[in-house]
Amino acid sequence: MTPEFFITRHNAMVDPFLRVWSWEIPVYLFLGGWVAGMMILTGFTLATGRHRERPCAASALPGVGLVLLSLGMLALFLDLEHKRFVWRLYTTFQPSSPMSWGAWILIAVYPVLVGSWLVRPPALAADLSASVERASLWLQARASLVRAVGAASIGLGAALGIYTGVLLSSLGARPLWSSGLLGPLFLASGLSTAAAFAHLVARHTGERESMARLDNLALSLELAILSLLMLGLLAGSAAQADGARLFLGGAFTAPFWVFVVLVGIVIPLIVQSLAVAHRIQHTPVAPVLVLTGGLAMRFVFVYAGQASHWAHGVWASLP
Repeated sequence: MTPEFFITRHNAMVDPFLRVWSWEIPVYLFLGGWVAGMMILTGFTLATGRHRERPCAASALPGVGLVLLSLGMLALFLDLEHKRFVWRLYTTFQPSSPMSWGAWILIAVYPVLVGSWLVRPPALAADLSASVERASLWLQARASLVRAVGAASIGLGAALGIYTGVLLSSLGARPLWSSGLLGPLFLASGLSTAAAFAHLVARHTGERESMARLDNLALSLELAILSLLMLGLLAGSAAQADGARLFLGGAFTAPFWVFVVLVGIVIPLIVQSLAVAHRIQHTPVAPVLVLTGGLAMRFVFVYAGQASHWAHGVWASLP
């Protein structure tokens, strides 16, 4: 039984003329990318020892990541057609299957998130559980192990973020998804949403500013990759060009340009650039817009991808 056996509720991935509008897959991709970005940020603070310098927002990210990843896994489970057989994904590993890679990456992520959380668990958790406090003290006393956890967090976070895009690009029935840039795009978006969340919850002014700078970098990279993706599709086959035109005058033009580009990237980039330049105060508006845009991007790409197919010219007939 191959891993692809479990996707069949999204028969739009098999039948190029069947569209299934569901919320589970976009939500799963968004939460997975968000957690991936959190893992990269946390891993960097652990690997460099910055988690010891002062109250660090990244210390809260592993616990939040555990919750968000579990919710994402629940959304994915709800979307599966053959739920009773999901355990069979973990009886084999198939290197040529993106789903097989993703299933094992998701399992490997959990212990790394727990290890990252134990480095600096919330005071309440340490107070309520003596075992948590002992495990935390034991881990903190081993700097090399903390750095190893940080390195694993960065590596697995990058793998998880890229996988959320590769999962779509590996489905050849959809010309809009037929691009190797989806993986880097979703990774950049995940890093952006993680930096935005850290900016939102950070208490220290300097950390808020550093997270805003990182978010600006990720947003700029995301905008550049989106531009290259559109240019690549337009320069590709007729079906790929038609897929790109779903965003350039087609059915998904308004959602893409308003919610993904304007709300999710351009406005936060302007606001945070002004805040970093000390022309305005740091505001939670920009991080909230980044999170909203990240979610919108997954919905837009999943829905538009299901509307694109290799029958040239059909995009123009969509309502």
